[in-house]
Amino acid sequence: MPVVAYLRVSTDDQTIDNQRMQIEAKGYKVSKAFADEAVSGSTSASERPQFKAMLEYLREGDTLVVAAIDRLGRNTIDVLSTVEALKNKGVSVVSLRESFDLTTSIGQMMLTMLAGLAQMEKAIIAERREAGVKRARAEGKHMGRPRKVSPDVILSALTVNEGNVSKTARELDVARATVIRTRDIAAGKKVAK
Repeated sequence: MPVVAYLRVSTDDQTIDNQRMQIEAKGYKVSKAFADEAVSGSTSASERPQFKAMLEYLREGDTLVVAAIDRLGRNTIDVLSTVEALKNKGVSVVSLRESFDLTTSIGQMMLTMLAGLAQMEKAIIAERREAGVKRARAEGKHMGRPRKVSPDVILSALTVNEGNVSKTARELDVARATVIRTRDIAAGKKVAK
């Protein structure tokens, strides 16, 4: 029975090599491996290029091995439907970290719980990130890409140019909207974000 491995990492600075080594260390002789690199677990399985290729490759009787359930995804419904589709195709799905066959009834129950926990972890991370952004905004930190020109330079140039927004924007090579927004913020006006 052929063994196929699916490997996935979310960011460029992560590597699939550890997952490959974990699978081989458990004694699996992988006949083919599919790897999605720098692809988030929140991306639907059907939207991942190598995952789609793997689904087309897998045949009845094959075994799909993953290092952990969260490599399949972080959305409970997506992971469950993916495993169900593989099960219906006659493919066994084994997760090394969780140490069970996901296509058995007990494996399905465990999968449901663990996929739910993975989704909860994703939500908690998003909440923390949002709280950090709110805190940074409250502290007056600049959000987004680095400024081309500081607000002080814009305000000084605007004063020298006697309030002429177009002339200031041209001299500083910034958008008129940037000059207007900087002027309005300095004047204490509410500005749309």
